[in-house]
Amino acid sequence: MPAPANRPLTLLISLLAVALIAGLIMTLRPDPTPPTPTPNPTTQSPPTLSALARPPEWPRLNLYQNTITRDDFRTLLTTVFTTGDAWRNFIEISETSARIQTGEPPPADIFTLHFAPPGLASPTPRQWKSAADLPPPPQGKPLDGLHIAIDPGHIGGEWAKMEERWFSVDGQPAVTEGDMTLLVAKLLRPQLEALGARISLVREKPKPVTPLRPESLIDQTTPPPGDDSPAALQKLAERLFYRTAEIRARADLVNLTLKPDLVLCLHFNAESWGDPNQPTLIDRSHLHLLLNGAYNNEEISLADQRFAMLEKLLQRTHDEEADLGTTVAEVFAKASGLPPFIYPPNDPNSLPVRENPYLWARNLLANRLYDCPVVFMEPYVMNSITDHARIQAGDYEGTREILGQPRISIFREYASALAEALAKHYSDNRR
Repeated sequence: MPAPANRPLTLLISLLAVALIAGLIMTLRPDPTPPTPTPNPTTQSPPTLSALARPPEWPRLNLYQNTITRDDFRTLLTTVFTTGDAWRNFIEISETSARIQTGEPPPADIFTLHFAPPGLASPTPRQWKSAADLPPPPQGKPLDGLHIAIDPGHIGGEWAKMEERWFSVDGQPAVTEGDMTLLVAKLLRPQLEALGARISLVREKPKPVTPLRPESLIDQTTPPPGDDSPAALQKLAERLFYRTAEIRARADLVNLTLKPDLVLCLHFNAESWGDPNQPTLIDRSHLHLLLNGAYNNEEISLADQRFAMLEKLLQRTHDEEADLGTTVAEVFAKASGLPPFIYPPNDPNSLPVRENPYLWARNLLANRLYDCPVVFMEPYVMNSITDHARIQAGDYEGTREILGQPRISIFREYASALAEALAKHYSDNRR
């Protein structure tokens, strides 16, 4: 028998062996309820973006630190740029700063914009020149030193039917808005150049600016519930092509290459015409101008649109657009005799500007994406009885009798009124 003094050591070795085997068994046995991993606070889901939008570059807003006071920021945000209260979910305003959600709350990264003390705002950085930035012009050249980009709305030509800007009455030549805006642009360009401006056309032919085509966009469409047919997907891809891809391509051209001081977006308005082969003509026409603003609750929740809104707000494009728009509306209404178009009260997609019945804020893709002031023209009604007759008469010098009245070409009236308005605005507002 072993000596009694060795028994504790033997017992200790046995206990350690049992513990080691038990531990090995527990290690090999799968845990039926594994612990939930601790979330990484730095990992964010990608923010929700508009169709074909790029993620916003939030550090760009650092250019505008201390360039706007709290009161000016809040006033512009609540009276010009938003139509609802959803901005409160993404922007927290204190006395000294705005804390801005860059993604979808919660959680999301925060960008902090610091306000300037009253009376101590730094100059606003921007690549475009306002009327007040321009020195006195040479005699007869009120637009000297100004670079204007003219954006003829839509595409026209063989694309007019696809983009739903085509109709024909009783076999008469078709009305195609994209071709009409291009004609006005080419009439307007030499008039503005004669006034001293440098002019760039965003497009010069009835061709798309974007290299994309509907077929390449089908994979990026979401079919409506219950209809994922090839025809439905094709229709959605076509709309994504001409409503979104085309405008984004024009914005890249404007912002990265042309870099103008002002963009004039030329359009003709219309009301519902029904069957484009048997359209309804109406007995009214009107005029309005659209400036950037009036972001609704759904739009403000999209990161790219929230960023674009803030950049527009901080660049102070609104005041320049509203000043110029006021003059354009006055001159154009006098030249055309058109009454204002009035949006319905409490419309979530529009806001009146300066109580001027012709000026309205709306969040359109073009006037949101172009990095400078934009005046978006919506004169005439293509399917009004009078305007349709004038469109059918085509372009001509002098006057012709249209429905019993002598009328100048509707295209020349459009171009000349715009040229006169710009000459007046810049003559009156250069320093």
